[in-house]
Amino acid sequence: MKNTSENSASAEPVIQVANIHKSFGVVQALRGISFSLHAGDFLTIFGPNGAGKTTLIKILAGLTRATGGTARVAGFDVSNGDPRLRREIGVIAHATYLYADLSALENLVFYAKMYGLDHPGERAAEAIKEVGLEGRMHDRIGTFSRGMQQRISIARAVIHDPSILFLDEPFTGLDPHGAKVLKQYLHSLHTKKRTLIMTTHDLSCGLEMGDKVAVQVKGRFALFEKKDNLDKGGFEELYFETINNGN
Repeated sequence: MKNTSENSASAEPVIQVANIHKSFGVVQALRGISFSLHAGDFLTIFGPNGAGKTTLIKILAGLTRATGGTARVAGFDVSNGDPRLRREIGVIAHATYLYADLSALENLVFYAKMYGLDHPGERAAEAIKEVGLEGRMHDRIGTFSRGMQQRISIARAVIHDPSILFLDEPFTGLDPHGAKVLKQYLHSLHTKKRTLIMTTHDLSCGLEMGDKVAVQVKGRFALFEKKDNLDKGGFEELYFETINNGN
């Protein structure tokens, strides 16, 4: 396993994962993952179906508990259920967590109020404008295409300006135009102060967007490396070699 998680910055890592395990009965979904990220890092996690990528995201987001090991995100132990962690993270997953019978604006006003934001209506409208759907803000989510729902889902995830974003297969089901719009917006969200972790099967897009790369195989990181240390032209071959040799 390659590991170049060191960072020249003196600040403490914003994400620290140590020997995380997760079992579902006799099935071991995660088998001892360890890594750290600093503010501004963008980690792309690749891996085949069943590698445990979604399980890892859920643990880091505090949505499920690990069987063993520890994880700290934004200074909080994710196993403690501290509500302050919710203010630091945004989660974009397969499910949009949007209400189909409500309009885009009504959905985001609801989430803005949940986060206790000032002027929730204004912030919701601003978030919808940021994803380019201000012309549809009063339409029901149930009438939106998959791509538009995903864009509103991202607006939901960032409405409270989180310092950390978790993106679990954000491009699933998007047409080329929707994927392009989403990629451009995610680029804008990657700042020196915001840390992102994204899982994806799209090797080209994921490699372009991240500055650190992991390949997860059978519940472990078989590779963890800075992108600059990789041969980008030969990454596809390295990926398949890694998953074929993964334990």
